[in-house]
Amino acid sequence: MEDARTEDAGATTDIAGGSVRLLVMWDGHSVGVRLPPRGELRVGRAKQCDVIVDHASVSRNHVVVEVADRVTLRDLGGQNGTRLGGRRLAPGESAPFDVGVVAEIGGAMLLLQRCAVEAAVPEPLGEAPLPPLPGVVIPDDGPMRRVYQLVAHVAPSKLSVLLLGETGVGKEVVCDAIHRWSPRRDGPLVRLNCAALPEPLLESELFGHERGAFTGAVQTKPGLIESADGGTLMLDELGDMPPATQVKLLRVLEAREVHRIGGLKPRPVDVRVVGATHRDLEAAIRAGTFRADLYYRLNGVSLVIPPLRARASEIDALAAAFARRASGDAGRGQIVLSEEALGELRTRAWPGNVRELRAVIERAVALSTGPRIEPRHLLDPSITSSAPRDNPTAGRDRLSDEMGELERRRIVEALARNDGNQSKAALELGIPRRTLVRRLQEYGLTRPRRTS
Repeated sequence: MEDARTEDAGATTDIAGGSVRLLVMWDGHSVGVRLPPRGELRVGRAKQCDVIVDHASVSRNHVVVEVADRVTLRDLGGQNGTRLGGRRLAPGESAPFDVGVVAEIGGAMLLLQRCAVEAAVPEPLGEAPLPPLPGVVIPDDGPMRRVYQLVAHVAPSKLSVLLLGETGVGKEVVCDAIHRWSPRRDGPLVRLNCAALPEPLLESELFGHERGAFTGAVQTKPGLIESADGGTLMLDELGDMPPATQVKLLRVLEAREVHRIGGLKPRPVDVRVVGATHRDLEAAIRAGTFRADLYYRLNGVSLVIPPLRARASEIDALAAAFARRASGDAGRGQIVLSEEALGELRTRAWPGNVRELRAVIERAVALSTGPRIEPRHLLDPSITSSAPRDNPTAGRDRLSDEMGELERRRIVEALARNDGNQSKAALELGIPRRTLVRRLQEYGLTRPRRTS
């Protein structure tokens, strides 16, 4: 685990050599500026600032980066305040600004990075070409392009990352980009859904256990944290992690070592953690269900993945990619979408986001008999109504109903694919079997008998 406190050891002496730069990022734009050996850099929206951040949430004169024996960040009383390492600075307050620690001013993010002495100053970064990411649709512009630009800047660092956004927006794909664009790309990428396992099993999966640690522990088993050593660990649905497990995870992050359940000796680990959740973690902190210290430890950088309804320009390319993949999996020639079918897709609200779009396309490929997908192949008989097309976000009740209908349909389809085997269906859906049984009861579905 990387700890920003160890990163600043050489920052004071390196600054004189010009090997630290200030990276400022906002809405897909970024600028890198070399720190002077001594002096100040004023950051804000005013044209007189040394670093101009053209964003309405940033004050005209928001902060000053002061370089002396060490680097400090001083708040200038900006309207939206300044957060440094997750802590809000008081107006006029100065605090040490270390390499690897993130500062936030309104909707902009500031980060000190080590750089080569010969790097250009200033260095525009926002439109830098993105590394290749085979199998992933990266748009030429729009909100997801800006997300990938931020990923390209953050991935080479040692920061932990939080991926925030609705269910199904593609957080796993973004995590994959973080891993593949990082120096850890040759190490393992390990994923765990924190909501899919009961607490005892979750802890065993995360931390591992020794033989005889509990009933049924017939052999020693390394946990996923150990398995991700030298690579990246993605904790999906992080907001559903039980409080006791949160405490143990925090200890791992702080000490960079893991204790197996029933073990006596800690084992050193070097893992980058990427957390993902659709929950509001700050609200969970206020409610007492998520630890503030764990949140600040994981929140090196937060990336918000926009919902598909805010990325309508990507629907055509995503649908075409899903159709190609489904056609190949089915052993058929390439199946394309007609313009009428694409028009139908563009009008939908997509409460299930990219995951729902993929399911619709996969089903359409299965239903089509020719080389083209037509609107009739996109029909979903299990949904009798849709959200108003002129306002895809109107009505929380309607959206909740649609999400419930989508979940109901996915459960029915998973059971059908697994011949009524509830354990296999639950595994495919990524939920515990008892949760599946509860959902069957809630949706009034008959618990199917296995066919064999």
